[in-house]
Amino acid sequence: MNEGVNKEKLLTDLKTLITDAEELLRATANQAGERVSAARKRIEESLEKRKVTLSEAEDLLLDKTHEAAKAADEYVRHNPWGAVGIAAGIGLVFGLIMRRN
Repeated sequence: MNEGVNKEKLLTDLKTLITDAEELLRATANQAGERVSAARKRIEESLEKRKVTLSEAEDLLLDKTHEAAKAADEYVRHNPWGAVGIAAGIGLVFGLIMRRN
């Protein structure tokens, strides 16, 4: 579960980075010079590649989430009392932890 949260945070951070880089490119659009122009071009190309990679990563994460949800649904349908037991156990542990705090 922690791995999923880390992946989601990474995706969010990458989106923020891409947005900030695009804003920086727009802000420096009026800057002249060969070096600035070459740097802008490299950054724009890199951003386009990262957008594709980010989109693919989001699709993969969404697919994995759907697979996990489907597996959980299947388990609950085939083992309803087992699912109730697991839920009760998790609730008990959570209650004990909350009681201590």
